[in-house]
Amino acid sequence: MPKLGEITQLLYLKEKQLKESEYQNQLLQKELEKQKLIEKERERISHDMHDDLGAGISALKLQAEFLKQRAEDEELKNDIEELLKTSEEMNLSMREMLWSLNSGNDTLGGFIDYAKIYAQNFLKKTNIQLMVEDENVISETVISTEQRRNLFLCLKEALNNAYKHSKSSQIKLSFAQKDKEFIMKISDNGIGIGTNNQEGNGLRNMKRRMKEQNGHCEFTTENGTHLFFNISL
Repeated sequence: MPKLGEITQLLYLKEKQLKESEYQNQLLQKELEKQKLIEKERERISHDMHDDLGAGISALKLQAEFLKQRAEDEELKNDIEELLKTSEEMNLSMREMLWSLNSGNDTLGGFIDYAKIYAQNFLKKTNIQLMVEDENVISETVISTEQRRNLFLCLKEALNNAYKHSKSSQIKLSFAQKDKEFIMKISDNGIGIGTNNQEGNGLRNMKRRMKEQNGHCEFTTENGTHLFFNISL
């Protein structure tokens, strides 16, 4: 039979464990409340941008189109056309920021869907064929806002580089999930990256972004250019 001292010690240890567990639960609750406040603020900023900035850009575009119809001078028409292009670029940038702020997109499925749409729109006026595939991706898998944003910026940079420099006729986007690892691959069948461009600003930025997310960025230049991005989820 346990002695009184042993029982007292056991009760003391149990009480200590309960207090530690309660303390950990309090910390977790505070962190959850903090995350909820952050998400609420993100949603507020998103709505404000959509309502205020979006409306302003739309009004600017309408006014420019009206002026273009009335303009007779060709040089003035060209200037107005540049204004219209700028307003469209601003509109696209705003939509990207709204997507980035929306916590409802913090899943692999949300990221891949947006990446596909962006790539299709980016390449639709070019002669470059786009192919997309995904392997073993669980759409509901959570990805952090920062990971999603930095992966998307790497995608933008890679597509822009391929369009400007690769002379390729085909670009392939591949997405794969292996347990807690997510891999994005962007390949083209172009001329590859020259020795002088292998440490250019674009590649340095992509490597930096992945490093900040505890991920990796690598590339090969056999039969085109192949960029690999991977992060731990």
